[in-house]
Amino acid sequence: MADTIQPVVRKDSSKVKRPVPVAVPGADTNILSPDADTSKGTTVDTLFVPKISKDTLDAPVHYKAKDSIILMVPDKRFYLYGSANTKYKSIDLTAEKMNFDQETGILEATNAKDTAGKLFGGPIMNDGGQSFESDTLKYNFTSQKAKIYNTRSQYGEGYIHSAQTKKAADNTIFGFKNGYTTCNLDTPHFSFRARKIKVIPDKLVISGPANLEIEGIPTPLFIPFAIFPITQGQRSGILPPQYVVNQQKGIGLENGGYYIGLGEHFDLTMRGDVYSYGSWSLTASPTYRKRYKYNGGLNLSFANTRFGDPAVKSEFSTSKDFRITWNHSMDSKARPGVNFGAAVNFGTSSYNRYNVYDYNTRVNNNIGSSITFSKSWIGKPYNLTMGLNHSQNLSTRDVSISFPDATFTVNTIYPFQPKEMVGKPKWYEKIGISYNGVLRNQANFKDSLFGRQQMFDAMQTGIQHSVPISFSIPVFKTFTLSPGINYSEYWYAKKFIRNWNPNKPNLGTGDKGALDTTYQAGFFTARDVSASMSLSTALYGMYTFAKHSKVKAIRHVMRPTLSASYRPDLSSSYYRLVQYNKEGDKTPMSDFDGAIIGVPSPGTFGGINFGLDNNLEMKVFSRKDTTGNHEKKVKLLDGFGINGNYNLVADSFKLSTFSIYARTNLFDKLNISASGNLDPYQTDARGRRIDKLIWQQGKISLGRLTNASISMSTSFQSKDKKSKAKEQTIDSIENAQSKDAAFAAQQRQLAMVRANPGEYVDFDIPWRVDLSYSLAYTNTIIPDSGGVVRRITQYVSFNGDFSLTPKWKIGLNSGFDFTNMQIAYTNMYISRDLHCWQMSINLIPFGTFRQFSITINPKAGILRDLRINRSRQFYDL
Repeated sequence: MADTIQPVVRKDSSKVKRPVPVAVPGADTNILSPDADTSKGTTVDTLFVPKISKDTLDAPVHYKAKDSIILMVPDKRFYLYGSANTKYKSIDLTAEKMNFDQETGILEATNAKDTAGKLFGGPIMNDGGQSFESDTLKYNFTSQKAKIYNTRSQYGEGYIHSAQTKKAADNTIFGFKNGYTTCNLDTPHFSFRARKIKVIPDKLVISGPANLEIEGIPTPLFIPFAIFPITQGQRSGILPPQYVVNQQKGIGLENGGYYIGLGEHFDLTMRGDVYSYGSWSLTASPTYRKRYKYNGGLNLSFANTRFGDPAVKSEFSTSKDFRITWNHSMDSKARPGVNFGAAVNFGTSSYNRYNVYDYNTRVNNNIGSSITFSKSWIGKPYNLTMGLNHSQNLSTRDVSISFPDATFTVNTIYPFQPKEMVGKPKWYEKIGISYNGVLRNQANFKDSLFGRQQMFDAMQTGIQHSVPISFSIPVFKTFTLSPGINYSEYWYAKKFIRNWNPNKPNLGTGDKGALDTTYQAGFFTARDVSASMSLSTALYGMYTFAKHSKVKAIRHVMRPTLSASYRPDLSSSYYRLVQYNKEGDKTPMSDFDGAIIGVPSPGTFGGINFGLDNNLEMKVFSRKDTTGNHEKKVKLLDGFGINGNYNLVADSFKLSTFSIYARTNLFDKLNISASGNLDPYQTDARGRRIDKLIWQQGKISLGRLTNASISMSTSFQSKDKKSKAKEQTIDSIENAQSKDAAFAAQQRQLAMVRANPGEYVDFDIPWRVDLSYSLAYTNTIIPDSGGVVRRITQYVSFNGDFSLTPKWKIGLNSGFDFTNMQIAYTNMYISRDLHCWQMSINLIPFGTFRQFSITINPKAGILRDLRINRSRQFYDL
């Protein structure tokens, strides 16, 4: 309904503004707005200029109600019932009940009670990104001020609960009896209680004296004032440390530092550790990203560890260590056909020993790095890969660095094949030729020699070219015949000259006498050529059981391969007989033994290569099968077989050793793999092989087992009923195209969860157990003494967790070394889900590096939604 105002008649014509209609509460038509101008420069002879009512607004107000709208004309009041909604400028207000006083311009919104007496439909006001939930709200359209009672408002990831709130026209908020928290529950687990608080939109939350409250209980912790940033996206701030007690370092604070947000593409995290015995460490972790282009991060860590009492010099020592990690990935769509990636992990051998307590890192003595650039020419058969590779054994301190490391390949091309195939292809049209070129430049050295001249002296360079020619022909329908020729050429930049030195100390035995190796730089070549022909097929056999048997059938698949090959001796000039022990025994050694690109094998080979691979499956009756046939397949053996060769032109030792293997995954739960080598030749009293087969002694045996290994692993866990919903949530975030920094942070957090699943516990999975077992056997005969050295190593590892209550979880990572008969590195943890916070208690109960730590810290929003806790603290990229 519109106000009725008598127009004033002017007799003179002039340029004026014409009023336009504006919707207001209670009006199906519109009242006049003095700021509208729809006829600039229009002159009329007679003009009606209205007198604008004082309660007229400067913008439209849109309103609706699900139940009813009542107009009280004498009182100039409007009443809205049932999911009422009012929109005015940037304000969007919803509530179960609303009433508007047209004289004062005040809109009041309240909740209602259902038949059970429960309140519902409380006012919710959104204004320019700010959100307010309350019991009662009063808003003045004229002054654009509001007063809100028992409100809950959100600013960024923070929430403010206030008994009373005043909103100024510039959106500044003043609160009375407030609580600030990051917990998204109506009754938060913790909050900072302050009598007065002020909110500057999109900038800061400022309060006077505040007291920390946990579960509604005040704590002794008071702060004189507080400033909470509410800017969206990145927020720089202090990172609280965790408390630890370490046997070697004493009492300490770990991983405290500062986070610096430097924009959409870059941020920096600085962390440090300090201990009561004087040890310390610093870590800088910058990360960078450019959407649809690349992303990555770097870790630079320096640590100074002190041992013993400084007052006793004989018992005091220090260890200065460093570690560098870098990862970089490139979006595949950024430059089609080109990719650049990096995964670098390099540092001193003792860094992990003194500064890392993560279970998986501590039990792994090998680290490595890889930086690669690859390019494939679209529509062409060429591929190029270049990179830097690094491997390091932290136990032996051996380091290997290869750079540059390049491979250029030409995929198989068919030069005799016509552009358009017509009819059945001829045999020569199936001939394929390819090329593979490898460049290696590598140095092997101890980590203490890094950057020194000895490291560069150990550098080797080599290039290998390979040109294989092959084709296949089907014969007898079920067989495939594959002839082929392969030519390889080797280029070396260094020659190895080895001679027996009777006066040189033997580090292995302590006696005198060892090999001396000298190097000769230059350009040297070697070559190799071979021709081969292979025949392969697959044979199937099935045994069917009785009709009422639970086992329906067993199927056996055999894949035999037989090939003949010939390789002439093109490398005899590179081999010399070299004495290798004090008894004068000699063995052929190449001038290029130890080269990084390998060396052609000595002698002529003309023989037969053979192999047999088997697969065994069983079909059984199943009541749970959903297809209706009540049968399912069970794999008994995924593969088991044997490989070897026989050299027809060799003067001795014509039969090679046999390589045997087996692998299976029983019931999709138990992974088993085994392998070994059998030597078919006899040995003399000194352990040297003699040209007599073992079965010539009358023994029924394929040979002497020289080495073997077997490994088994399994995993069990209870069902997670929310797994599908979680995967959908994770996929939606991982595939989100938003440029918001909050989404980017969640994506990085999820990437860490996927990369380190063992470092997180899921409270929706009541229990989980992972078991693995490995056994290795070696049977070595020492040629000098003839003694037999048999070594068996066994190791079992286990880890898992279970929920004591829905919010308490206890876990264990450990193992047992049967060789040394001792418990391996063990880590125990207790995790408490505090909804918006998480608590972790970590204990390393025994060993050289015993430690206890406790951490209570805020939980990332995505982890809170998925009910996942980080079981221990680690901050690698």
